Amino acid sequence: MNALAPTPTHPWIVSLQSGLDTLETALLHGDATGVEKASASIQTTLQGAPKTAAFAVPGTALRQDMQRAAHRFGQLRQAVLRASTQSQRAVNSVLPQRAPATYGHLAGAGSSTGGAGRAFVSA
Repeated sequence: MNALAPTPTHPWIVSLQSGLDTLETALLHGDATGVEKASASIQTTLQGAPKTAAFAVPGTALRQDMQRAAHRFGQLRQAVLRASTQSQRAVNSVLPQRAPATYGHLAGAGSSTGGAGRAFVSA
């Protein structure tokens, strides 16, 4: 066997990468339903991670593949959060009555003793 032959990718990593590909595509197309479905699929895949010692061995192909997938997942997660925030801002600008209040009263503060210290900014 050739020492330079690529190590086959673990099936779990292939499944994770496929889910990340689907999530990326949905994000690029602005498909909120697709993002939701892809996110749920990735969550299911992550919960089914194999219990293998190869993840802990530095330099193994599985560990390197996992680190690359984790990095990509982190980047896509940030994109999902940005898209969610932008969507929420859009909804709040179109339907301001649905927007959460910026100022509110501290829960349990009681109204009998007013004062400047009783309000807070929730934003």
